[in-house]
Amino acid sequence: MSLFKNYGLFWIGLVLLVAGVCFPVVSQAESKPVYVIPVHHEVEKGLYGFMKRGIEEAKEQGAQLIVLDIHTPGGLVNAAGDIGKLLDETDIRTVAFINNQALSAGAYIALHADAIYMVPNAQIGAAAIIDQQGNMADKKAQSYWRSAMKSAAEQHGLDPKYAMAMADPNIDLPQYDAPKGELLTFTSKQALETGYSKATVDQLEDVLKKEKVEHAPIKQVEESWADKIARFVTNPIVIPILLSLASLGLILELYSPGFGVPGLVGISSLLLFFYGHLVAGLAGYESILLFVIGAILIVAELFLPGGVAGLLGITSVTGSILLAGDNVKWMGISLLIAMAVAIISMILMVKVFGKKMKFFKKMILTDSTSTESGYVSNANRLELIGKIGITRTPFRPAGTVMIDGERIDAVTEGGFINAEKSVKVIKVEGSRIVVRELEE
Repeated sequence: MSLFKNYGLFWIGLVLLVAGVCFPVVSQAESKPVYVIPVHHEVEKGLYGFMKRGIEEAKEQGAQLIVLDIHTPGGLVNAAGDIGKLLDETDIRTVAFINNQALSAGAYIALHADAIYMVPNAQIGAAAIIDQQGNMADKKAQSYWRSAMKSAAEQHGLDPKYAMAMADPNIDLPQYDAPKGELLTFTSKQALETGYSKATVDQLEDVLKKEKVEHAPIKQVEESWADKIARFVTNPIVIPILLSLASLGLILELYSPGFGVPGLVGISSLLLFFYGHLVAGLAGYESILLFVIGAILIVAELFLPGGVAGLLGITSVTGSILLAGDNVKWMGISLLIAMAVAIISMILMVKVFGKKMKFFKKMILTDSTSTESGYVSNANRLELIGKIGITRTPFRPAGTVMIDGERIDAVTEGGFINAEKSVKVIKVEGSRIVVRELEE
């Protein structure tokens, strides 16, 4: 009886031990959140900054899974490279949920996830590098990108030839509608056949079920206004427009009385530029400080001789803008566009509208006392010609003559005339009155 009792206590204790170990584990696993980070629109540096903050938050909250909700036509290669590195360095499991399309840079990001899920009509691929003019990039850039796609596929145990075919049109895969000369783009069915997709799902909930985290709390990472501004401002197309607006607004403000809309537009454009790049993690406070120093030097040049302060100021402002961007070459092109807009606007204001900078109006006298305005420098005494007067002082050759009771300064033709002599006015040239002595 005691033996049975001992065995009973043993089994009860064992059950309680298992329950005490397993149940807390299950409860703890279900309490760990799943983070869903949207990867929408174009891939640029603003997206990288947004994803970095989302992943850091997931780490702080002890997330067990990060789902990348991907729907993008692609974007910047360097931004995609940074995002791929960010995903590789993340200890948390990451899965890509391709909710429509993951093309170009989007395909590269998806390949860096630990698993890929696709909706039935989704696509992944077409990852060739396209330059700003819409043409294929040079061979050096294509070689780098093909190698990067291959490495991303191999890292997660996928056949690299398909990833390379997404970036290289010279790889022949006619069975997947990608003959030589065409880039490979997988449908969800083709991706599932080749192992690039783990499963075809209808919605996010299906992904969570496949990953066995359907009961975990879901945290949707949403873009803040700062993130949206950063993504918009760091777009390669927006950057030259923003800098051009800044230069145009500030130039027009120099020709306008007071401080008005042009100056407000110019300053707002510069603030947006630096704010967006600061939020995106591209610009540091050193670039903003450099810009402020440059602006102070440019203003100081208006009061200091030599031109050194102005040259240093322009160099500082240019350097601050180049430092704020990620691609120095494109930032340089954007600056050249902005400078061209500024020069053209200055020429139009002076040549077409006849405007002058209001600052220099305070320093340069622009009024003229012209004859057309009714101003006369000296009275032209033509009525004196032929009149006779008496010299009051000797003429050597200048002196004073009394004519009709008026003392008049005059000169001789070059000779000497004593005082109290009769003279005749023979010529008047502006203020110069010429007299000649009369014979007695």
